Amino acid sequence: MTLASAFRARSFTRLALASSVVIGALSPLTAMAESTLRIAMTAADIPLTHGQPDQGYEGNRFTGITMFDSLVEWDLSQSDKPSSLVPGLASEWAVKPDDHTQWVFKLRPGVKFHDGTAFNADAVVWNVNKVLDKQAPQFAPGQIGVTVSRMPTLKSAQKIDDLTVVLTTSEPDAVLPVNLTNLFMASPTAWQKDFAAVPATVTDPAERSKLAWTAFAGHSVGTGPFKMDRMVPRQELVLDKNAGYWDPKRVPKVDHVVLIPLPEANARTAALLSGQVDWIEAPAPDAMDQIKSKKFKIYANAQPHIWPWQFSFAPGSPWLDKRVRQAANLCLDRSELKAYLGGYMQEATGTYEKDSPWYGNPDFKIRFDQPAAQKLMADAGFSKDHPVKVKVLTSASGSGQMQPLPMNEYIQQSLKNCYFDVDIAVTEWNTLFSGWRLGAKDPAAQGANAINVSAAVMDPYFGMVRFASAKAFPPVSNNWGYFSTPKVEELITSVRNSFDPKALDEAAGKLNAAIVDEVPFLYVAHDMGPRAISPKVSGVVPAQSWLIDLALVSKQD
Repeated sequence: MTLASAFRARSFTRLALASSVVIGALSPLTAMAESTLRIAMTAADIPLTHGQPDQGYEGNRFTGITMFDSLVEWDLSQSDKPSSLVPGLASEWAVKPDDHTQWVFKLRPGVKFHDGTAFNADAVVWNVNKVLDKQAPQFAPGQIGVTVSRMPTLKSAQKIDDLTVVLTTSEPDAVLPVNLTNLFMASPTAWQKDFAAVPATVTDPAERSKLAWTAFAGHSVGTGPFKMDRMVPRQELVLDKNAGYWDPKRVPKVDHVVLIPLPEANARTAALLSGQVDWIEAPAPDAMDQIKSKKFKIYANAQPHIWPWQFSFAPGSPWLDKRVRQAANLCLDRSELKAYLGGYMQEATGTYEKDSPWYGNPDFKIRFDQPAAQKLMADAGFSKDHPVKVKVLTSASGSGQMQPLPMNEYIQQSLKNCYFDVDIAVTEWNTLFSGWRLGAKDPAAQGANAINVSAAVMDPYFGMVRFASAKAFPPVSNNWGYFSTPKVEELITSVRNSFDPKALDEAAGKLNAAIVDEVPFLYVAHDMGPRAISPKVSGVVPAQSWLIDLALVSKQD
């Protein structure tokens, strides 16, 4: 029996067990009103609803861009090319020619929050200060981890007039507009009402702010195409159509969306096949034929995404030896893993592939070459009788994690052929994601010297800078393993200063090549984001993005 067939056999057993459990858990959904789209997420809980979601990009997908907007947004209306930036709450923006640390944003007139109050420059300044200004009443430390780490150079916002703001960065940063897609605008007025309602007996400003944000999360107010109706933690979030949304093209076509956390792939698949949900993220790979036989449709597309192991460069880590890092990358037959996943992955040879302008020309070619891997390991002093012990920290599910347990078990068995003794430590996705910024030296790493957190790589900062710069060392951003070299730092500076698109492409390609040559990751896969969806649902656009626009979707009941 091959590794892939063994995983298939085990998954079929789990699917049968899941079918017997999930029906009772979700049966109340059958009573929902017409024009209700029911989605089973991979998350174990509802992503945060206060305006800055957790749960990785699944949070942005389902509680971010649904209820909120950002100054700059992703075009999710087409699937034939990678998503690009489009105006959101800002109608235009530009860096000042004489000062590349200042960006001028012109705001869209006439936009209203769900509570009827105006979106304007004051609202932008207020939302920037909620994560940057420790003296601001609305300062929210709980939102910093999922926001500031994604835009670390943003320092301040200044109102020029009602429809103009200037954002200032700590250094020239050509990719700031991309970073701003993660800063969602919440209603200052709605939050202030919650703040005023905090009992007067609570006198500590930080505690009052925390209680206000907790209350706000129960009735979130943004400007997005959907409004929050109700939420039951770990059970469901119900969103309603915002008929007065400012963009006529994105006024929702369904009346309600119900989001359900179902972290186990077979439980999601069972819920779909039994008709309790209309849409599931990341279906069980071995159930694809069964899903298709029931007339459900599989949507998938290339995504700006990497599914890796991120290595630790902390003292004592076995990955400090470059030969060991190279050997791991040469020992993995990604084509067999792709077959297990039903073809719904791309084999990774770097953060980007040859069809990307940011691929460059790395000297180290990632491929399957077991003899070369074994030789490298022998040169490093390891053998079948004397393997190197490594420990990887992963999750049981999560946004972009694909099928983390069977995938990691496949890697575990594959690397054994090249003298690796792999220990897999499993934790809950949001715990893993939160610990990602704490770093390999923190107790949250549980002694692991590698971490498996899939990552969005839609721009050079997200794909490379946050994993390779000393300025992104924990707890600032996601350089969990403390990887940095002088050459890479020099190339990062070049990327940040490349405001011309062609210059940015060239600089990013050189940076990717330099990083791949140092192999700070075990490069495994790029996700294709498979979703299984009922034939009653139409208008689904599988954008080349981790995000998808629910406002475009229709459903017939």
